[in-house]
Amino acid sequence: MTMIDRRGNRPLLGALAGLSMFWGCASENELSRPSAGRGVEAQREHGEGGESEPRKHGTGRSQLGLVRPGGPAVPSKLSFNIDEERLWSAHDDWEPAVAADRSAPYVYQMTTRFLIRGKIVFRSSSDGGETWAPDVRITDSREQYDPQLAVADDGTVFAMWLDFPRWRTMLSRSSDHGQSWTAPVSVGDSLAWTDHGWLSISDDGRDVYVAINAGSSYIAASHDGGASFEPPVLTEDGNLDWIHTGGAVAPDGTAYFAAAEYYDEYRGDTNVQVLRSTDGGLSWQTTLVDKSEPAPPCRWAPGCYRGFLAPATGIDVDDAGTVIVAYNAGRLAGLPQQIYVRSSLDGVVWTDPLAISHSVKDANNAFPTVTAGPGVGDFSVIWQGDANGNTSAWNTWMRRTFDSGRTWGPIVRLSTREGGAPYKTAKGYEFPYGDYLDATCDGAGRVHAIWGSGESYDGPGGTWYTRAW
Repeated sequence: MTMIDRRGNRPLLGALAGLSMFWGCASENELSRPSAGRGVEAQREHGEGGESEPRKHGTGRSQLGLVRPGGPAVPSKLSFNIDEERLWSAHDDWEPAVAADRSAPYVYQMTTRFLIRGKIVFRSSSDGGETWAPDVRITDSREQYDPQLAVADDGTVFAMWLDFPRWRTMLSRSSDHGQSWTAPVSVGDSLAWTDHGWLSISDDGRDVYVAINAGSSYIAASHDGGASFEPPVLTEDGNLDWIHTGGAVAPDGTAYFAAAEYYDEYRGDTNVQVLRSTDGGLSWQTTLVDKSEPAPPCRWAPGCYRGFLAPATGIDVDDAGTVIVAYNAGRLAGLPQQIYVRSSLDGVVWTDPLAISHSVKDANNAFPTVTAGPGVGDFSVIWQGDANGNTSAWNTWMRRTFDSGRTWGPIVRLSTREGGAPYKTAKGYEFPYGDYLDATCDGAGRVHAIWGSGESYDGPGGTWYTRAW
C-alpha cells in the first residue's frame, strides 16, 4: 500500500527501506530531516494538473519587536468571563498542547518552536494560568515535534512527542510539576516516520493509550502508567489513511479515539470514525459517525495544501460515561464546512448530528476539539473559523453544553484581543497556524484553550492562550 501523510504528500524516502514509508509531520519535520538531503525550500510536490503543493517551511522571519507576548491576565472587552488571549512568545510557535490538573491549580503547556534546537518547549503555571514559569526543554533531543499532554488525578504529568531519528513517538512523565522527567519511553517502537500521535489516559494514570497515525490505524496501550507499552494493535487497514485527533478514557475503563479516514490526497469523501476498546486495548471496534464531501481549497494562504480544511475530530467523556464527538464536515464538495456534534452512552449508538458552528454558508469551520468539565454533562467544543467567510479574519470559538449536548449555549468568541501581532486585528487573525489546537478544563470548570495563528500556513505565527468560565 502506498501511504501518504496528513498533507497528502507522497514519501520520498521509501527507496531507502525498500518500501513506501509514511512521512509524518511533513509540515514541520521536513525542516530538519537529514535523509531528505536538501533544503526544504527546494522540496516541492506537484499534484494533478501540475498544481504545486509546497510543504510547510519556516519563513526565517523574526517577530521580535513586532509582537507583544505575555502580560497579565486581563478580562476581555467583549465578555467578563473570558480572558483576553495572550501570546506565548515572540518566536515562531505552532501546534500547541495544554492540560490542567483537576486536583490542584497547575496548568501545563507545550508548543512546537521553529528555528531552535529541539523545537519543543514546555512551561507550567502554579496559579491556574495567571502567570507562567520560564520555558524549559524536557529532553536534549536533536529534534522534536507534535506535543501532547495529559495529567492524572495524582498530579503526574504525561508528555508525548515525535522524536528524531525515525520520528518515533516518545513519552515521558513528571511527578514534580515538570521540574524533572523520566527517561523517554518509545511507544510503538516498530512504527517510524509517523505523524502526530494522540494521547489519552485513565483518571488514575494507570492506563495509557496512544493512537499512532501511520497510514493505517494503530493504537498502543500501557497498563503500568506509561513505563512500558504493549506492541501497537493494527485496528484498521486498507486503502484509506487514518488521522486520529482526539482520545479519552471513560470512568469504566472504556477507551475511545476519534479519527478521520481519508482517500488518497483528500480527493474523495472523508469518513469520521470513533474507535472504542472495552478490553484494555487488545481489540478495537470502529463506528462510522459521519461522512464528509471534499474540503474547500485555501489557495489564498501561502503554503496551504489541499485538504488543510478537511475534517478533523475531537472527543471526550464525562464522569457519567457520556461521550461527545465533534468534527467538521461538508455536505457539498469544495464548499465551507460546519462543526457537528453527536453524543453517545456507549460509543456505538449516537444521537443525530447537530451543527453548532456559524450557519453562514460561506463560513469556514475547522479543527474542533472537545473537553469535558468536572462532573456530569459539561462539555465544551472549541474550533477555528472565519464566521462570515472573510478568509483573512479567522477567530477561535467556543460553545458549551451542561446537559450532555441536548442544548448548547451561544457561540463565544475566544480570540478577542485587537492586536498584538502583525497578523491580528480587531476582526481576527489572518489564518490558523498548524493543523491542531487544544483545550482542557480544570477542577473549577474553567476552560483553557490554546491555538496557533499567523500570517498564512507558512507563517510566521505564534501560540495564543486564553481561559473561559
